[in-house]
Amino acid sequence: MDKLHQLSISEASKLLKSKDLSPVDLVDAHLVRLEETDLKLNSFITVLEDTARKSALQAEKEILSGRWRGELHGIPIGLKDLYYTKGVTTTIGSKIYKDFIPEYDARVTSNLTEAGAIILGKLQMHEFALGTTSHNPHYGSARNPWNIECITGGSSGGSGSSVSAGQCMGALGTDTGGSIRIPSALCGVVGMKPTFGRVSRHGVFPLSNSLDTVGPMTRTVEDNAIMLNAIAGYDEQDSFSAKVEVTNFKSNLEKDIRELKIAKLEPYFYDVIDPEVLNLIDKACDKFNGLGVAVETVELRVLEHTLAISGSILLTEAAELHSKNLNEKAALIGSDVKLRLQQGALISGVDYVKSQRARTVYNQQMNELLQTYDVLLAPTVPIPAPPIGQDSVEVNGRLEPIGPLMARLTRPQNITGLPTISVPIGLTSDLLPVGMQLTSSAFCEELLYNVAHQFEKVSTMKNIIPPM
Repeated sequence: MDKLHQLSISEASKLLKSKDLSPVDLVDAHLVRLEETDLKLNSFITVLEDTARKSALQAEKEILSGRWRGELHGIPIGLKDLYYTKGVTTTIGSKIYKDFIPEYDARVTSNLTEAGAIILGKLQMHEFALGTTSHNPHYGSARNPWNIECITGGSSGGSGSSVSAGQCMGALGTDTGGSIRIPSALCGVVGMKPTFGRVSRHGVFPLSNSLDTVGPMTRTVEDNAIMLNAIAGYDEQDSFSAKVEVTNFKSNLEKDIRELKIAKLEPYFYDVIDPEVLNLIDKACDKFNGLGVAVETVELRVLEHTLAISGSILLTEAAELHSKNLNEKAALIGSDVKLRLQQGALISGVDYVKSQRARTVYNQQMNELLQTYDVLLAPTVPIPAPPIGQDSVEVNGRLEPIGPLMARLTRPQNITGLPTISVPIGLTSDLLPVGMQLTSSAFCEELLYNVAHQFEKVSTMKNIIPPM
């Protein structure tokens, strides 16, 4: 079967279950695709070729003997290189941890392998997950498969690039200020930031304890739900894990959405935005109208405080977590990440507490809005992917620094901890992807998958592999 790397997880899973496709052939096809493309993309830090082939043989034996484990059995997956993998180097995208070999698997790593998924390797990322470009001074830049001269976004850049290019069928990223959604938008894939506490972070190297989330990146909405089904759930080893019921996130994909109300939040999400991104968002709203969904414009001024609140919390917590590295090994840290950690170390305890108090007020207003509306709609990133190494970009006649601009529209949902999914909505005139993010009340991922799936059905961006 040709072009196995272009199959979705759902498509491949059906073929594997029916024994019309071998996990060995599927994994081999993705390893070949990886070999053909990664010199251009630099998506992987570590490739587990031998281990993946052994796991594929084991999966084949199990499936042939009638022991099919579920929809991820035999599916090749990549992990951002901050997920602990027993006996396998986990660099956290840094020079400091280049020889770090965990003694145990992260909870979600073991969840995936228990579901039968096959880990192809560890994926490129921004150092310490503290950045929005995935330009890494130690391992090079992750490159966008739609244009290899452009960034992937970060910090889960290798995850976005590898899934988009068909190197793996799905990947895990982490999202503290947008690090799943930004590369999902810029690479044209689907990325879910689940509700804070929905997925265990045990064995996931932290950045900000009150903001970090774990989630999947895939080429279709259904595939994303399949992955979240495997990794969601309470974990007593994670003190931030939430004791909530986990249902089948696929169960309502085909549910009618005509009774839903969507809020398009202004002016914050549209103050700084590329005209082509704005045009594609307007077309997305038109598609929802065509599906019978009411999209109403709502003004929410509290969003103007987003960057101040999230910046103070994220950088303070990151500086505390990396205080030993900053004090003892600063020379080994990349200049951009070191500067941000130093900034975090200078934020006073008083300012940190004020930000957490402001966060409470902020969250109250967002939750009140969601009592009236089912879903909040916004662009994911205000611009398409800029060139690698570029420090600023002109937006509507003004120069904007790329680093903070990337996370400008994603940080609000990290402050609230609310689930948010980014879905591709179209391509610019330069054939670069644009994403839209949808947010719901806490622990309503099932609703987001339903809305995103119905949108995907009338979109032209489902499971598209870039031409490379």
